[in-house]
Amino acid sequence: MIALGGVIGAGLFVGSRVVIQSAGPAAAVSFLITGALVILVMRMLGEMAVAQPSVGSFYEYARSALGDFAGFLTGWMYWYFWVIVVAVEAIAGADLVRFWLPRAPQWLLSGLLLAAMTVSNLISVRAYGEFEFWLASIKVAAITLFLVVGALFVAGIWPGWTPHVANLSAHGGFMPHGILPVLTGAVAATGFYFGAEIVTIAAAEASEPAIAVARATNSVISRVLLFYVGSILLVVAIVPWNSKGMATPYVSALNAIGLPGAAHLMNAVILTAVLSALNSGLYASSRMLFSLTRNGDAPLALARVSRRGVPRRAILAGTIFGFGAVIVSYVSPDLVFAYLVNSYGTVAIFVYLLIAVSELRLRRRLERERPESLTLRMWGFPYLTYLAIVGMVGILSAMAFIPDQRLPLALGVASLAGLMVVYAVRRRFGIGAWGRA
Repeated sequence: MIALGGVIGAGLFVGSRVVIQSAGPAAAVSFLITGALVILVMRMLGEMAVAQPSVGSFYEYARSALGDFAGFLTGWMYWYFWVIVVAVEAIAGADLVRFWLPRAPQWLLSGLLLAAMTVSNLISVRAYGEFEFWLASIKVAAITLFLVVGALFVAGIWPGWTPHVANLSAHGGFMPHGILPVLTGAVAATGFYFGAEIVTIAAAEASEPAIAVARATNSVISRVLLFYVGSILLVVAIVPWNSKGMATPYVSALNAIGLPGAAHLMNAVILTAVLSALNSGLYASSRMLFSLTRNGDAPLALARVSRRGVPRRAILAGTIFGFGAVIVSYVSPDLVFAYLVNSYGTVAIFVYLLIAVSELRLRRRLERERPESLTLRMWGFPYLTYLAIVGMVGILSAMAFIPDQRLPLALGVASLAGLMVVYAVRRRFGIGAWGRA
């Protein structure tokens, strides 16, 4: 459920409109292309996590396969991604709550939501798991219900309706603007899928990590395309892609079907998705930060854990950053906060690229030293691994030629350069400046 919940976020329910408005009904193809790439990355992660479960997951794999520098970059880029998500989701969650409480201050609601998710993480990993299980269950149930109802409506089985597929071609065709927006849409959709990899971090704290990862990986592979591609295809079949209703795609689809209270229902579902992302962001960032302390890549003080094994200081570090980012969103929305929001998506692609390169190196080492540990294998190795690497390099290259993606690419590269400087300074003054766990 953590794996499935990780890939069903507010990006699907709200952000998908950007791709749909650009690519038309062919947005489903955009999500198919990106989904296939994410599935390959998840299979690679599954292989490594089953062979050697670790709290740091791909941070540890990058260190082992590519050296200290790659590990440092992977760990801190992943932490950076999720603490920004924490802030963004806290703000988004406040906006959703204000749908029902319009007079409530946004900063207060953001703080309350962030505080609530922090408490759930501080109690124990079991509390996080239980909370995330139920949040993910609501999201999965909602999207499953939408798939069933939408399919009945489109097929003409819904009471009072005939087959409803004309919108797939009636407004300029399936690809109204040609193939280029479909490919650029695949670039934009990359960030929507990020989050499934959390399961490989959580697996190290499971009682049977190998079984947990294998099951979660398979569930993502079998369902991610259905949830994303299937629901997007239904949305563009129900609602004209170029209509005003596409500003809120799923709400408009439910309204078209005739379900009462669609706006309230979908607002509640999206709020659940936001809380899930916020909850997972605190968990993932804290575990990665905790893992960074073990190799001197983060201050040793953050390595302390509670009696229940919870890295409380690492959790609070993410919470403090989140609160700071929320404040910055009011103080400097067009400069500092805009930098954070526009840079973190590119950073996520860098992380996936390092995961793929790490798997390429580790797989060959495991085949030589511990072949018996490879109970879950990457398909078509090494060819599909190379294909995934080429795909991600292609996405980064394409961003340079897409006007809307140039700024996120530049800011992502700037963030990467900043981490390189930090690593150089740490090496220059020695590991003792932070300590070793």
